[in-house]
Amino acid sequence: MAKVELTPLRPWDDFFPGSERFAKPDMKDLAKWNNRVVSNLLYYQTNYLAMAIAVFLIVGFLNPLGMFTAMAVVSGVFLGSVWAGENRAVINNFKRQNPTAFVIAVMVASYILISMLGSVMVFMSAITLPLALIFAHSSFRLRNMKNKLENKIEGAGLKRSPMGILLEALGQQEENFQKIQSFLEGKLKE
Repeated sequence: MAKVELTPLRPWDDFFPGSERFAKPDMKDLAKWNNRVVSNLLYYQTNYLAMAIAVFLIVGFLNPLGMFTAMAVVSGVFLGSVWAGENRAVINNFKRQNPTAFVIAVMVASYILISMLGSVMVFMSAITLPLALIFAHSSFRLRNMKNKLENKIEGAGLKRSPMGILLEALGQQEENFQKIQSFLEGKLKE
């Protein structure tokens, strides 16, 4: 298996070219739209990370106290849940039997504490705004040949990236793997 590599930062004129490289996704063909989003997430992942960090920092600079409070609460609840999961048998059993419910419980506890301290909107905008921007760009940005080639290399397992691992864990790579497998089988038969 290939080692995990961060993809290079794509140039600005490639990441955000003129309007001719953007198009509305076909809402009727969800598989094609999903393929476009996944391809762009893989190809522009470092640009998306940089954009998310920039938005996160801007929101943090606009309301530093609210952002610090929210981050401290989320970190505290997360660390507390990890500690409790390791040191309390009942919580550890619940965590193993119901991992999704455990994560939801941690998120709800974080939300309740952040709302008590009045920093919900600050923290939510620092998280949801970058996600919305990333989804919009990956949905509207048309793929190019270099993008498609990089995705085939990643899908064949010759190269691994953090976004590829995340998408694989979410089950978003199966279609690409099947296409690559059939492509390679076709080439082997020739």
